[in-house]
Amino acid sequence: MTDAFSKKDFKAMRTPGLEERMEAIQTEIQPKFKSFGETLTSFLSLRLGTEMFLHIARHARRSVNPPDSTWFAIANDKRGYKKHPHFQVGLYGDYVFVWLAFIYENTDRTKIAERFLKNQRIFLDMTGFSISKDHMVPTTYPLEQEVLESALTRFRDVKKGEFLVGKIYHENDPILKSSDSFLVEVESVFDELLPLYLLSLK
Repeated sequence: MTDAFSKKDFKAMRTPGLEERMEAIQTEIQPKFKSFGETLTSFLSLRLGTEMFLHIARHARRSVNPPDSTWFAIANDKRGYKKHPHFQVGLYGDYVFVWLAFIYENTDRTKIAERFLKNQRIFLDMTGFSISKDHMVPTTYPLEQEVLESALTRFRDVKKGEFLVGKIYHENDPILKSSDSFLVEVESVFDELLPLYLLSLK
């Protein structure tokens, strides 16, 4: 049984120095991203009945500071994912995240936020989920109505506003000890997020 993500992977995300951390990400983490990403891209393509595409973050614009997180994204556009609603799986130095992500490049931000604000019941039926307001900041919040409303309002009204919803798994979570269990878990999270993804595309 192989680890989904091991102590070595989290250690890679804490490696000092841009070049050193990037090398650790490329050798330790990105091969796992490719393997998990291909499986999950096929899963989403089948579920949605449309071709989805895998994008592994390259952090190409980094010139000084090493990335605090790294991820792969799955979107319905072969050329890129940032403008579109997309699924993200990745890690910080102490947890793994599985998100449905709407980041600041998304041009339908206002419409999506309004739609979500009108359909909060979908969110509130989900248990154990978290929210992030910025994909570059490690802080997350439990998915509760007050937090949800303020996060969605901010996403709608702030030019660089972002909204991510999903689950996080801390470094010592047993689910990360098995690649198979982790994939089953991510597929289950994606299934719960699919109604929100479809609502965002309307």
